[in-house]
Amino acid sequence: MQALEEITQAICDSDFDGLMAGAILKRVKPEINVIFSHAALIRSGAHDDIIARNTALCDLPFHPNCGLYLDHHLTNKPNQNESEIFKQNGGILEWHPTPSAARAAFDFCKDNVDLSDLEEIMLVVDALDSGGVSKSAYAEDGFLIRLSRSFHMGAVEHMQEVCDDLANGIDQSGLEKKYGPLTDTIAEKRKQEITAVKNNTTIINRLAICRLEEKPYRVSGYLVTSIFDEKVDACCIVHGYADGSVESSERPALSASFYANSFSDAELDFDLSILATHFDSSGGGHKNACGCRIKPLSDDFEIQDRVVCSDDIDRNLERWLNIWSSR
Repeated sequence: MQALEEITQAICDSDFDGLMAGAILKRVKPEINVIFSHAALIRSGAHDDIIARNTALCDLPFHPNCGLYLDHHLTNKPNQNESEIFKQNGGILEWHPTPSAARAAFDFCKDNVDLSDLEEIMLVVDALDSGGVSKSAYAEDGFLIRLSRSFHMGAVEHMQEVCDDLANGIDQSGLEKKYGPLTDTIAEKRKQEITAVKNNTTIINRLAICRLEEKPYRVSGYLVTSIFDEKVDACCIVHGYADGSVESSERPALSASFYANSFSDAELDFDLSILATHFDSSGGGHKNACGCRIKPLSDDFEIQDRVVCSDDIDRNLERWLNIWSSR
């Protein structure tokens, strides 16, 4: 595939979507080295020294120095001027409003390599990343949904192995045979996560505020909204540690994630990315699923140049709830 001729590495988000995008590129060009990262590291400049024209950037914020950009997040979309300069300098821009970045990668590569064996898995990746998982499918907690919860920055070696397996043509039954014991353990862990969510969530104006900071849990919006069902329109999950860092997988920085209740019959008429970008200029994602870092704020809600502390969570939440109440 001529478009990948100069691409030797792909930096991908550390979730199922990013992993699948990387696997698709490796299916076309097996020698591509896949590196798993996350949005905060791209925005902080942590990878600036390795992002160049030989780099594909997948499911992550735009970087003008990369050679191939594959994504679908609205807040990551380069503006017209950025797009034109990028393409003039030889970059290949594949930003599309697809359900997942993996689908953008799939469409980009499908005429050059046989991807038919990935169709069934792609449907799950699309649904997970776009809020399209049905309530019954989530409650069933099938193998692929459980497998998706095994992907994070603390499991990079595992992600590399699954990525290679998918690139090499393993089918779903092969995945189940190989990773079934791991996903069984993950299913058991969900019981603990459900208890943690129930014990640490307050509903304010139909927004579920789930406070999991300083706790070893990283739960999804699907889990929180499935527990509170029609009582909420969306949720805000606070996670990470006051002494954490965006570079650490064991102790990540204090952050918040916002998710619409995709199980509700009523569609949320509010762009949650307004909350994610209110204090954090590097926050964002989708209108129905996005995130940001907790920012250190004064009593007047001004961003301060200091280390974030637990009190800042309350200040961030106070302003977010004020904005939410005016929707």
